Amino acid sequence: MAQIHVTVADKSYPLACAEGDEDRLYKLAAYIDGKAKDLTDKLGHVNETRLILMAAVLIADELHESMESNGHQGLLDTLSEKDMAAVLNEVAGEVEGIAEQLANA
Repeated sequence: MAQIHVTVADKSYPLACAEGDEDRLYKLAAYIDGKAKDLTDKLGHVNETRLILMAAVLIADELHESMESNGHQGLLDTLSEKDMAAVLNEVAGEVEGIAEQLANA
């Protein structure tokens, strides 16, 4: 398992990934960072937790639109209401964990 550090919204985060996946993870983190910077440019200062959540929602929307435009069911259409609630709870827990880490940093 490889360990890397990525930067999103001027904060560095340690991440673990499979050996050989480092470049891909750096690129994905850079994409998320770009979304965060776009939001900051448009909205001004935003709480880090909210900023990362907003970036994640924008990226999920892009994925949903891409899936629909390619003739597939959209992201939201593939999940039941129960599954969607579970995903949202998991994401909320992750965001809260990040917020706690930032508060303790």
